[in-house]
Amino acid sequence: MRKILEDFYYSNITPCDQQMAPDSEMKRAVDRVSKCEEQLTELLDEEGRHILTRLTRSQQEINSSTALENFILGFRLGVRLMAECMDDNDGDTRIGGEQ
Repeated sequence: MRKILEDFYYSNITPCDQQMAPDSEMKRAVDRVSKCEEQLTELLDEEGRHILTRLTRSQQEINSSTALENFILGFRLGVRLMAECMDDNDGDTRIGGEQ
């Protein structure tokens, strides 16, 4: 417990940094998207490339916001689960709620 708190204090915990395994489905999907973007860029004129750049940047913003919200929701769910586990008066009909 102390180690994770120290890492948190020193900003050594960065949940948004992820490493993709080279043989993962995620890596293959990222490679496909990258290849399609390169091919599309070659087909477009300057205005089209500008629009494509704006589109991809906007999608990255959406993805980043979604990832943040999902992280927060997951963290809150974890805290609620822990709080529920600590509740001794949770309706257990056994004496004192203990086994």
